[in-house]
Amino acid sequence: MKTRASVAVLAGLLLVLFAVYVLLGSYTVTIPDFVKIVAARLTGGDPIPGASFIVMENKLPRAVLGAMVGLAFGLSGALFQTMLRNPLASPDVIGISSGASAAAVVAIVIFGLSGAGVALFALLGALAVAVLIYSIAGGKRGKRSGSSSASGVSTKFILGGVGVAAAMQAVVNFLMTRADVRTASEVLIWLNGSLNSSSWERISILGMALIILLPAAAILAKPLRMLELGDDAAAALGVRVPASRFAVVITAVGLAAVATAATGPVSFVAFLAGPIARRITGSNSLAAAALTGALLVLAADFFAYNIAPLLLHGTALPVGVVTGALGAPFLLWLLAAPQLKRKDA
Repeated sequence: MKTRASVAVLAGLLLVLFAVYVLLGSYTVTIPDFVKIVAARLTGGDPIPGASFIVMENKLPRAVLGAMVGLAFGLSGALFQTMLRNPLASPDVIGISSGASAAAVVAIVIFGLSGAGVALFALLGALAVAVLIYSIAGGKRGKRSGSSSASGVSTKFILGGVGVAAAMQAVVNFLMTRADVRTASEVLIWLNGSLNSSSWERISILGMALIILLPAAAILAKPLRMLELGDDAAAALGVRVPASRFAVVITAVGLAAVATAATGPVSFVAFLAGPIARRITGSNSLAAAALTGALLVLAADFFAYNIAPLLLHGTALPVGVVTGALGAPFLLWLLAAPQLKRKDA
């Protein structure tokens, strides 16, 4: 009951933040004007000069894409963290985002691609790295059951991912040394994660992917809860442990890959969303983690796009810079929290 109430509150907060994002900021729009603008777009009526373009081609697609990307990253991180029973198991840490980044940099620096070409390379890079890490972890070879087997897979998955992430970062660094100044600037913008290139085309592509991946995550929620009990208990309850674990990995990687392909690697959203949602709901709620991810991205981009220029003499920040700044102190807090609890006890 508490989880459902918390999810409802998070959904309400997301709607409020979405409205604030679209209506307020560096350019404010009244509610009546917003209704007129949307109605004119849907019916082919006369637009409001200037305001219609700002709302329909900038603010609204930016908010929609930010919410969708946050949902995807938050849900991806929660799936990994719940399955591997480790808060460090997020796409940022285990190399999925690094694989996408390295592939995207290859596309930009070597092949001179942009837009959809970079997104496709990022998607393929994330999937390739996921297959490599899963092979290193021996996910499909785990014939033993029990918590020790699950723990072994978790450790191998995370350590393998950290190693692959380091290798992918080395690839990115090498390619950056070979790029000219203009190309390097383009690469840096993409690597930081940004909603500047938001468009209805990107929203439609990401939306089609989420239509498949969100129901898949909902279907996997039940076996995932059983996997939390340990492999022995899950198998006794009728769960096909290796197949379920593989399905969770594929779904989580797909979510992280399509989100990264749309905006670049928005740092630490997948890492932060699950633990924050768990503190709020008291349980591993996938819905709460997804909503928390959307809230994080929208709040961070509102600050980066509207408030940061006031503090930095007109300089707007990529959203990934703000979420990355949140990730480091949160990681330290996450590491210190268990010790603080033990001292209080």
